Amino acid sequence: MSAQVGQPSPNFSLQAYDRTKDGTDDQFKHLSLEDYKGKWICLFFYPLDFTFVCPTELVAFNDKLGEFEDRDCAVLTASTDSVFSHKGWCDSHADLAKLKYPMLADTTHKLARDFGVLKEDAGIAYRGIFLIDPNGTVRWSAVHDLSVGRNVDEVLRVLDALQTDKLCPCNWKSGEKTLN
Repeated sequence: MSAQVGQPSPNFSLQAYDRTKDGTDDQFKHLSLEDYKGKWICLFFYPLDFTFVCPTELVAFNDKLGEFEDRDCAVLTASTDSVFSHKGWCDSHADLAKLKYPMLADTTHKLARDFGVLKEDAGIAYRGIFLIDPNGTVRWSAVHDLSVGRNVDEVLRVLDALQTDKLCPCNWKSGEKTLN
């Protein structure tokens, strides 16, 4: 069964690459859903390292990382590549050299399958994104085809709306009036 809005997030414990810890024993570590208990999580999947659209997304999320942190929201990304591929890609791509959030290595494809974004015939993930609340409940999800990058500002807008815990009309933005 795949992740559903309003339901508990699938649990996970995976090896991750943390660029901010390069050269230390902590650059490769295990991360789990439990590590983020009490925080919002923005988990986004991308198809593959060493591709064309993917680095634009990773950099865009990195550029807005402070805005996620201001909202007490951790950013995690995942693909079916290994932590060593993640490291090699970041080492070889100038725009990824400054990445400040962990990259999960879903080499068994279980995470992508559990979240319902695995493209089975290719063994890669669609561009799925999930907002998980501090209680571990999936509150929002979107899945894009492989060729279409996401809009990070829209993710932040939805996160803001969810954090109001009020009714937010179409095109609502932070600071605007809610419906209740």
